[in-house]
Amino acid sequence: MSWALSYTSSYSFTSASCTLLVILLLLLDLSSQSCNGLGTFGFDIHHRFSDTVKAILGADGLPEKGSVEYYAAMARRDRIIQGRHLAASNNQSPLTFANGNNTLTDPTLSFLYYANVSVGTPSLSFLVALDTGSGLFWLPCDCQKNIAVGCSTYTYLSSGEEIDLNIYSPSASSTSEKAPCNISTLCDQNQCLSASSDCAYTYGYVDGSSNSGILVEDVLHLITDDNQLKAVEAQITFGCGKNETGIFLNGFAPNGLLGLDLGNISVPSTIARKGLGPNSFSMCFGSDGTGRINFGDNGTSEQKETSFTVGSS
Repeated sequence: MSWALSYTSSYSFTSASCTLLVILLLLLDLSSQSCNGLGTFGFDIHHRFSDTVKAILGADGLPEKGSVEYYAAMARRDRIIQGRHLAASNNQSPLTFANGNNTLTDPTLSFLYYANVSVGTPSLSFLVALDTGSGLFWLPCDCQKNIAVGCSTYTYLSSGEEIDLNIYSPSASSTSEKAPCNISTLCDQNQCLSASSDCAYTYGYVDGSSNSGILVEDVLHLITDDNQLKAVEAQITFGCGKNETGIFLNGFAPNGLLGLDLGNISVPSTIARKGLGPNSFSMCFGSDGTGRINFGDNGTSEQKETSFTVGSS
């Protein structure tokens, strides 16, 4: 049983109450307002067993749960029910994760929000923690079971149930490539002896925890959030994390972490740099633990804003 595949999501955010809105510079909207945006691409987040999903979707007439067709059907049904009319800026269709873009919280997972993302060829799903305070996207890579050090291949739910995790392996994906040593300042230049050298990295966090491995490039699977549901493959750089320390060894982000900060290597920055959407994103969470994340959301004129001052101490 794969943890990354054990939740179902829909592509519409129906909660009228939003407690958090993050737009590029982490703009905070402390009032209650709609999360639907124009000229955006993103994904909605519902818990599999939420009242919203049960009431709106039901189980009748839907394709097999977990399939791409299943998530596509949910997206279409949500658009009809809510009457959403998402307009794309610069003639670009909104984008969403191909395998469902669910976020959830669980006490055994440190109460973080998580999203289900699909990477590689063939695609593999990962339930990654969302973190606006860091920039690196990393996945557990070539982990070995029953090894005391490295990265974990399983985690536990609050019920005590053991859940096997999907593990990324560059050799198992036909679209995986080594990232060149000059791609990022994260690369350890002492190990960049030639153009073919691995880009080794160690990424530290403020609490002293770290993730280390090599940077690789592979596809992040998206689809257009319109009637065509066109597949989009975004080539991204991320960490093939082979060693974890600190809180990562205690159930924190057990299946990877998606950094959302302003750095060039972050997924939002990469999506914008490749011309797939405006250089912005928003996150919106409802009181019931569901929410939505959009890439390319410029927000509304009524929202309150709190800007970052980049480079200040």
